[in-house]
Amino acid sequence: MSGLYLHIPFCRKRCTYCDFHFSTTFENYRTDLIAALGQELYFRKNESQSALRSIYFGGGTPSLLHEKELQSIFKEIHQHYELTKDCEITLEANPEDINEANLKAWSLVGINRLSIGLQTLSDGDLQWMNRAHSVQDGIRAIALAQRFGFENISVDLIYGLPGLSLDFWRHTLKSVLELGIQHLSAYCLTVEPKTALNYMVRTKKLQPANEVLQSDQFMELVNQAQMHGFEHYEISNFSLPGLHSKHNSSYWQFLPYIGVGPSAHSFDGKMRRWNIRNNTQYTRGVGKNDGWFDCEILTPNELRNEQILLGLRTKWGLDLNRFSTNWTKKESAQIEEFTRLNWIKVQGSTLLLTDIGKLHADGIAAALFRLD
Repeated sequence: MSGLYLHIPFCRKRCTYCDFHFSTTFENYRTDLIAALGQELYFRKNESQSALRSIYFGGGTPSLLHEKELQSIFKEIHQHYELTKDCEITLEANPEDINEANLKAWSLVGINRLSIGLQTLSDGDLQWMNRAHSVQDGIRAIALAQRFGFENISVDLIYGLPGLSLDFWRHTLKSVLELGIQHLSAYCLTVEPKTALNYMVRTKKLQPANEVLQSDQFMELVNQAQMHGFEHYEISNFSLPGLHSKHNSSYWQFLPYIGVGPSAHSFDGKMRRWNIRNNTQYTRGVGKNDGWFDCEILTPNELRNEQILLGLRTKWGLDLNRFSTNWTKKESAQIEEFTRLNWIKVQGSTLLLTDIGKLHADGIAAALFRLD
């Protein structure tokens, strides 16, 4: 088993753009939910057939966990799972939660990597996002984490924001990449249904950047990261050499992982499993019935399609040896056309996206999909 993911569905505020599973009213059941996480860790221990190479606390806002809650979770992990000596243990953290007491507690339980949700260097944008920190809070948080000895820090940024100019995006990238971080994740703003952002866009209170500007901002991201010595190892992710996220790389390389907590997903190589997106039903169901999760066995075509989709997103590309014996004439012609457009390139037996091709990644993968 390559990795363990724990979904912590606690949030202080509801971010305008977020459609992840979370709750801002969790205090009356947080103890029960932490206990349920421990139960799920116990009940699923036999699914881990080898040492964990990564543990990832996501959410939600896992940096809201109390020290004793983290200790309880890690007690279950160490009791029932084996970890590699260099296991990467990541905690997603909001800047407002990064203080000396928390950093000390996180370090003591074994967390060795932080993913900090900076998002932007514009206080105005942070306000409409409904974030709880300021730009200076974010910068101070990174510096404080570094002073406490965290040597593997990732920062999240969002581009394609309403009113975000190419010049300010360039300034943002240069400023953040010069903070001494080791990893950068940058995502284009997506307007998801049932979010406050979707309402703002529909009522024309906000308008995301157009596709041309979004594309320009992506290419600026690629160029700035390269100039600062960062490796572009997945479409939205960049790291200094040797410091890419082990955990997320497991997803993209189609390796098995266990997902624990409400809404968490798991994959064992053939079957996907997902937990219910309801904190109460999850808490009441774990260990008592099977109503708190569902699963499906992927068909050969579904497995094939996911390998294409995920493989093309990464620097490792798509190993053509897996498919070379059964490409159809139509698929081979499609690959030749994408090559002519300079969207993909073939190196040995590997199919890779070019930088321009990364703008069309989903469409390229979809063109090679097969339906059952």
